[in-house]
Amino acid sequence: MRKAFVIKLRDGSSISLGERTIVVGVLNVTPDSFSDGGRTFEPARAIARALEMEEEGADIIEVGGESTRPGSVRLPARVELSRVLPVLRGLAGRLHAPVAIDTYKSEVANAAIAEGASIVNDVSALRFDPLVADVVRRERAALVLMHMRGEPETMQALAPSPDIFAEIESDLDVAIRLAEARGVGRDQIIIDPGIGFGKTLDQNLAIINHLDRFEAFDLPLMIGTSRKSFIGRLTGRVEGERVMGTAASVAAAIIRGAHIIRVHDVKQMVEVARVTDALLSG
Repeated sequence: MRKAFVIKLRDGSSISLGERTIVVGVLNVTPDSFSDGGRTFEPARAIARALEMEEEGADIIEVGGESTRPGSVRLPARVELSRVLPVLRGLAGRLHAPVAIDTYKSEVANAAIAEGASIVNDVSALRFDPLVADVVRRERAALVLMHMRGEPETMQALAPSPDIFAEIESDLDVAIRLAEARGVGRDQIIIDPGIGFGKTLDQNLAIINHLDRFEAFDLPLMIGTSRKSFIGRLTGRVEGERVMGTAASVAAAIIRGAHIIRVHDVKQMVEVARVTDALLSG
């Protein structure tokens, strides 16, 4: 059984974790995302897709304005803001689900929270901009700390980690301590081991199969396997054809203890999560 947690949000509401899997719908407002090729780059399409994902059962909608695919280059904050702010403003008063902002920049996090976001997903786990923690503390938002080896531009060229679990555990420990030192409460923190971010195929599989290694942190766990390249290597499928492979990885992650799954194909993965939850509780 997964341990129960409650994550507090800035509007006074909270998200209960453990009884059922929480589904995060990924909304890429980028022209170069690996997963969707920019299909929701235009604000009107992004807003429509966010509302559709909520209808499909997404518990949280995550908006991202910068691709962190392997080989991607960092964007200036002004470019990222020009992409996400029109979408956040267009969703105000229309979306009932909490909104997360996928960013590692404090400037973007601050502006996104001002427009209604209540969760910050930092793929660098505060390495790129520790001031993200200050924004989270001040605004009483939730914070996802995700593990990534190196940087998106170079992470897949790094030599494989000799002990990926020790590296993830050490790096996440540093990030959690930094967040707490800057005033972020443990009831605001979620951790993510960062499937695909500088890990080999075998390491990705091992991480999913041994999520219990992260229970020592005593924090809720988010997993993002959706359409990742390791699924393509196993199945031979391109990004848009990895729904079934994603479904298998999502079910396995839930069985192994994931509280939250981050996905693109919301309708299908909500079904996977509900059936898997029922099997675990039966």
